[in-house]
Amino acid sequence: MKIAIVCDVLGSENNGTTIAAMNLIRYLKAEGHEVRVLCADSDKKGLENYFVAPNRSFGKLLDKYVKKIGVTLSKKDEALVEKALDGVDYIHSMLPFALGKQAAQYARKHNIPISAGFHMQAENLTSYLKINELKFLNKIIYKYIYNKFYRYVDAIHFPTDFIRGVFESNIGVKTNGYVISNGVNAEVQRREVKKPEEFRDKFVISTTGRYAHEKSQDTLLKAVKYCKYKDYIQLILAGQGVKENYYKRLAAKLPVPPVMKFYSRSEIIDVLNYSDLYVHPAEMELEGIACLEAIMCGKLTIVSDSPLSATRRFAIDERCIFKTRNPKDLARVIDYWLEHPEEKRKAEQNYLEDAEKYRLADCMKKMGEMIEEVRAAKSGNK
Repeated sequence: MKIAIVCDVLGSENNGTTIAAMNLIRYLKAEGHEVRVLCADSDKKGLENYFVAPNRSFGKLLDKYVKKIGVTLSKKDEALVEKALDGVDYIHSMLPFALGKQAAQYARKHNIPISAGFHMQAENLTSYLKINELKFLNKIIYKYIYNKFYRYVDAIHFPTDFIRGVFESNIGVKTNGYVISNGVNAEVQRREVKKPEEFRDKFVISTTGRYAHEKSQDTLLKAVKYCKYKDYIQLILAGQGVKENYYKRLAAKLPVPPVMKFYSRSEIIDVLNYSDLYVHPAEMELEGIACLEAIMCGKLTIVSDSPLSATRRFAIDERCIFKTRNPKDLARVIDYWLEHPEEKRKAEQNYLEDAEKYRLADCMKKMGEMIEEVRAAKSGNK
């Protein structure tokens, strides 16, 4: 088949949506399909079967902010969209933005089967504006993207049951949805990695993700202050983002200076493997691949009980859950696992066994099956 993958946000593989897009692109190519990629990344110009739309400007201040959070957004470009999608057998759009909307319009006009991924929580947007507590506003956003985009696609890919439930409850519609995890690469696995010498006598707690309000790394930084063993805890905050300066101020108050840096893919797998514990404090998480990667490395993983996060469902029992944005409760959970090493080893094995269903190869196979089913259904309706 000739398949078009529409990526309003692509860029480097440092976020869940981009990683999901590139994994799907690589899988489809490996299966022998011709894959065209429609995106807005200037560094992809000249690459075979990449079609690059011009970037959208929101003015100097907003452009600077958008760049800082690592996002590139596109302008409408009908001629480019027609060129990219001409003659394709199938379209999959990653997001409900300008290119995705144009692709949906093109698909309807030419009766081409189209599916779309659901990789965006309304709460992610409103949290940047610090108005995420306004539930009615989140509902308005969900209804808006449904009415403007998702109602026009043949199927929706939801990475978790959690986000499918959130979306459908807000729009009041049962969708033609497929729940398929974005999956974790085979390279992410448990292996023996020696701690760096400077951490040899420390209990290493790691967390990964953008430094952003909804990721709530500040809760972890504050929690360590309340831990009985704070003089023994080495925090590693793997990532970068808009909250970096604030986090550095919090980090300066801890007896053991946390490590705050962006790691390469191979480096982060090493960090996860030599860590003693992984904490995913996010308040909002559509799936939480970073959390799944830690589990794949056999780490006991602590998550928040936030109703806006899918990662709560990864916890093997209540001892691995803390009250969202509550540093003292997180400190209690951390101290428990420090004091029960034998229970910790058992829990890590349980996590490993539970993680097998998130292997990338199986998840990509399910994505391929979704594409075949949607295409067959569309052909039957012609």
